[in-house]
Amino acid sequence: TAASQASSVGSIPITRSNVLKPTGYLAHMSDPQVSSVAGVVHRVSGRLRAAVPLILALMVAVSGLSLIYPLVNRVWLGEHLDWFDQASWREIIDTIGLIELPRVFVGLCLLLMSVGLAVRARLAWAFSLVVYVPALAITIYSDWGVTSVKVIYDLAVVGLLIQYWSLFTRSSLTAGTLFAVASLVSLLWYAILGSLYLGDQFTPQIKELADAAYFSVVAMSTVGFGDIVPISHVARLFVVSVIVLGITVFATSIGAVIGPIISGKLRQILRQKARKSMRKNHTILCGATPLAQTLYASLIAKNELITVVLKPGVDNPYPESADVLFGDASSTDVLSQAGVDNASYVLALREDDPDNAFIVLAVKSFLNSKAKTVAVVNESQNLEKIRRVQPDLVFSPQILAAELLAAAMAGQQVDGSLISELFFAKPMAPDAAVDTKPQ
Repeated sequence: TAASQASSVGSIPITRSNVLKPTGYLAHMSDPQVSSVAGVVHRVSGRLRAAVPLILALMVAVSGLSLIYPLVNRVWLGEHLDWFDQASWREIIDTIGLIELPRVFVGLCLLLMSVGLAVRARLAWAFSLVVYVPALAITIYSDWGVTSVKVIYDLAVVGLLIQYWSLFTRSSLTAGTLFAVASLVSLLWYAILGSLYLGDQFTPQIKELADAAYFSVVAMSTVGFGDIVPISHVARLFVVSVIVLGITVFATSIGAVIGPIISGKLRQILRQKARKSMRKNHTILCGATPLAQTLYASLIAKNELITVVLKPGVDNPYPESADVLFGDASSTDVLSQAGVDNASYVLALREDDPDNAFIVLAVKSFLNSKAKTVAVVNESQNLEKIRRVQPDLVFSPQILAAELLAAAMAGQQVDGSLISELFFAKPMAPDAAVDTKPQ
């Protein structure tokens, strides 16, 4: 019929599986193979994206080296032997080339920023874009043979930096320090170079490197002793630029160094307040033993809220994101700070059995707390002593492992009575129980 002819082509039914069936190379692969190829492609693309900051850091370093190379090459050829035979610093600068020294310094700044880019520092990313402005201007102005190639390369690096800006998100003290050092050295370089070049336009004249360094620091810090005074309009404008840049650089450098410290402390305070407000229906874990660390990872994987209590002076093996308190877990003040009144469980998992017993007793002193107590027994001979403080659950890794291994070797079935015997406290006579109520 027409309907059957419309639903088939050459006796092949047109179905959803036929329409969506892969073609070409993928047509010869099964669905698991296609999924495997897609997974490999996804992993490779993820690794390439993770390597982008390092690649960009290397490209920026190459840009910096290319700016330094011309002067290094001249030194290698021996031209520097004639530089210091001149009569004045201005003649020395003219012999070297007024553009050479700024170009070398911009190259050093790019090399310094490449270190920050390698660690994904946002400040290094921003400063690199700023430094590329004079780098491009110097390259275009100097024209030492490969201007077109260098400009195209630098523009490509700038474009990649802008495209992958989202990868540079870290704010660190290291990046702030790099920015501060680069800014201060840049300004000092500019001030000393300008003072030497315009030395005859000051009273008294600046003829020595030490005098130039002294005047530069005085002008940058806006102290202004008045012992060296500019006498020409060009020199006055130069001093004004040094003063303005000095104020700007000092302010931004302090902000770059202090900012990450303040923001880190602020984040820590806000994180602690957020954790304190979330301490409800959570588990208080006391200890840093391998058992405690493994249990922490398992509970976190199940999206449980955990508050860890560690002894003061004990190394913290838990992740940075963990909610950790330092104090004596058998202290009512520490347990109250950990939110024992709203906790679901208190796990006494320290390596010392008496400590675990005292933690259980301290929890039972909170009459309004409904938290169940779990105590671990590290020495099997202390099992009955721990049971006398009546925790809701007693766990002895030694006894548990021995009993389960013995049952498996004897071919016995592990039933609920054995688990109850190994985990839960035995019923005790009223006169044998420890009075845990506060007096």
